[in-house]
Amino acid sequence: MLMKEFLLVIICYLVGSIPFSYIVSRRLGKVDIRKTGSGNVGATNVLRSAGLAPAILAVVGDILKGVFAAWLAAVMGGGVLLLLCPLAAVVGHCYPVYLRFRGGKGVATSTGALLFLTPYSILYLFFAFVGVVGLSRIVSLGSLTAAVFIPFVTMFLYPQERFVIILTFLLAILVIYRHKDNIRRLLAGKEPRIGEKV
Repeated sequence: MLMKEFLLVIICYLVGSIPFSYIVSRRLGKVDIRKTGSGNVGATNVLRSAGLAPAILAVVGDILKGVFAAWLAAVMGGGVLLLLCPLAAVVGHCYPVYLRFRGGKGVATSTGALLFLTPYSILYLFFAFVGVVGLSRIVSLGSLTAAVFIPFVTMFLYPQERFVIILTFLLAILVIYRHKDNIRRLLAGKEPRIGEKV
C-alpha cells in the first residue's frame, strides 16, 4: 500500500513539474520567461512577456495538472491520497525537476486540484479573486486573497472532507510563501499592475 501511494505521489510530482508556462512562451512567444519580466515561470509573467493567447494556454495547462492529480487520487482510492497527490503536483509546479526546481507560484495548479475536489469553494473564491484583481489590477493580490480564504471556505462548505481541508491549508501556506517577494513589493507599493512592465 505504501509503495502504491509513493508511486502515485511521484507521478503527480512529475506531471506537476511540466512547465507549461515555459513551453508555451518558448513555442508561441519565442521568449524564455525565466529571463524576461519578473523571471517567474507562471502565467502572469507569460501574459506580460508573450501575450494573452500564450498566457491562457499556460493557465489551462497548469490547471489541468491539478485536475489530473486530484482525479488520480480519487480513482485510486481517495483517503490520504486526496491530500498527497494534489500537494505533490503543486510542489512539482513550484519546484519542477525539469527546470532545476525553478517554477511558478502554484496558484493555477492548486485551483485545478480544488476545482475537482471542492468546486463550490473555487466558485466563491473565483469571484473574490476577480473582484480584488478588478479593483486593484494586481494579480498577486487576488491570488493571496484567495489563498488566505480558501481553507476557511472549504471548512464551511466541506466540513467532512478532512484530508482536503488539510490540503487547502498546506496549499495556502505554499502559495503565500511563493509570493513572498510579491508581498514585499505590495507593502512597498511597488507591485506591478496589469498592463505595466516589470
